[in-house]
Amino acid sequence: MSATDCAACRHRWPDPACRIADLGPAVLYLHDDQFFPGWSVLVLKRHATELYELARDERSALIEVVSRVAQVLAATYGARKMNYALLGNQIPHVHWHLMPRLTADPAPDSPVWSVRHAPLRLAPAELVARAAAIRQALLA
Repeated sequence: MSATDCAACRHRWPDPACRIADLGPAVLYLHDDQFFPGWSVLVLKRHATELYELARDERSALIEVVSRVAQVLAATYGARKMNYALLGNQIPHVHWHLMPRLTADPAPDSPVWSVRHAPLRLAPAELVARAAAIRQALLA
């Protein structure tokens, strides 16, 4: 897939309304389903489909951002565990799913994708507030 065909490169995914922050090599968004509070997606700014396609310095910078975001999400949401996923099967563009897993998690031993639930879409004001809280924590 080329960048011209890529939903991430064409800014059709994730939803721009879910944008949290520009973090150097990647942009952070809230996942549109907040059934798992704080579930975020970190999207590489340039097109690549595999982690090994990145130069060593770029890959190192990206993993540092992934780690920082995970630390902030864990602290912001009081996570008992952080889950990380770099799949790219549906959106073939390097992006990380970062999912705080909370004490009240309905299925703490299962991946979020296996938990049946109605997607939780936040009201616009709540989406803005949640993104602002994460953005503020990233600046601290």
